[in-house]
Amino acid sequence: MDIIHQGLLDIVGEGHISNQQEELFIYSWDLGTTEPHRPDYVVSPRTPQEISRILELANRHRIPVIPLGGGLSLAGLAVPFRGGIIIDLKRMDTIIEVNEQARYAVMECGVSMGQLTSYLERKFPMLTHSEPGAPPTATVAGNAAIHGQGDLAHPYGFNSDMVNGLEVVLPTGEICRFGACSIGAQWFTQHPLPDVGLFLGWTGTTGIITKISLRLFPCKNIRGTAMFVVDNEDYVPDIYHRISRTQMAEDIIAFSQTIPPYASGLQHFTINLAADSEKELEFKKELIFDDALGEYIRRGDGGYLGFTYGLQHPQISKTADWRKGGGFEYVGGIMPVSCYPQCYRRGKEISDRHDIPYTVLGRCIGAAHAMMFSWTYAFNRADPESVRHAREAMHETDELALELGGAIWKPGLYGQRLVMSRLNPNTLNLMKKIKKLLDPNGIMNPGHWEES
Repeated sequence: MDIIHQGLLDIVGEGHISNQQEELFIYSWDLGTTEPHRPDYVVSPRTPQEISRILELANRHRIPVIPLGGGLSLAGLAVPFRGGIIIDLKRMDTIIEVNEQARYAVMECGVSMGQLTSYLERKFPMLTHSEPGAPPTATVAGNAAIHGQGDLAHPYGFNSDMVNGLEVVLPTGEICRFGACSIGAQWFTQHPLPDVGLFLGWTGTTGIITKISLRLFPCKNIRGTAMFVVDNEDYVPDIYHRISRTQMAEDIIAFSQTIPPYASGLQHFTINLAADSEKELEFKKELIFDDALGEYIRRGDGGYLGFTYGLQHPQISKTADWRKGGGFEYVGGIMPVSCYPQCYRRGKEISDRHDIPYTVLGRCIGAAHAMMFSWTYAFNRADPESVRHAREAMHETDELALELGGAIWKPGLYGQRLVMSRLNPNTLNLMKKIKKLLDPNGIMNPGHWEES
């Protein structure tokens, strides 16, 4: 293996490659319940050309390659199941361009959500982006690659819907661009050119995104969060539709959780509002809470809990504190909003059966076209039995998401196999052909989207 170490050293230079066991240990596991697997090398390139050379080396020696963004992924998406080379992309962290008129930003794959937010606040305060409820070290490219969603999911959709263009290093080392940038134009659109979908949702098995152009949106002077609560989960789909119909909200999230005990069984809504004046803000609040939701308030089935200036991003990772040992993982399902009551009740049953404090959340996507529903399971990392219960709850919930007519969001190996078992045979065969064409030696994040 010395020849591999020397080859990587020649590419990235001293200080940016390691095969030291203590460093490999750090990269062998993620924050969830997946069993750890140790890589053989960790390498941190600075340019697409260096990534291209790494992939050429890996192909020559048939060594697996696993791209890693912010290192916050769950469900084993970046765990090196078959060893190999972890490519840590954090050094590629330059914001290349912000086009204020066309409202887009071009950045390298290691740029984090927090970095982009801070940059816009300092230099382009009239623009914002769709920021997820993840820690600020989560990367923009990584979030788009897993079809992530943020606080502009209503009304704009998934962050992958906001992609204007990509630069990608293919598994065999070629560097390609997709979108208007591929013909030498600016990075302002991917339409009407061939789509970039081959690299979104594939868990790093079709290539490594090195640059991304993402749409930005107007940032109003006032942004804050209103709270609404009901005590019946059956009301939630109607409330989603009533609020989204007004087209006044910037984000709509419904959630319920065991802790604190007085909130258990209640369905809370966080509704992000934005305005350029107090007059506009009052108009939006009146339209939502007096007109759209007034019926619930007047009959005593719902309550408006007030408005707080400043956006409140949901941090479901805080539920890790609910168990000694500080572990948590969640299953996401892209579901019809009409499924919220069933998702809540069935998820609560799974949590109760495994003695886990329940936490569920549904984020409205588009104009109530769908929701991202998450079931969160806390566990004690130091207790194997606690980890086992959380893992079993996750698998049961993967099955539940499909049973209720949804699609599993960023599925791990178990969820991927469930999906493939239901895929149209011709679709599954096409996926195999695409992977074989792009990655003839099977080196890219092996284990993912493979039949057992």
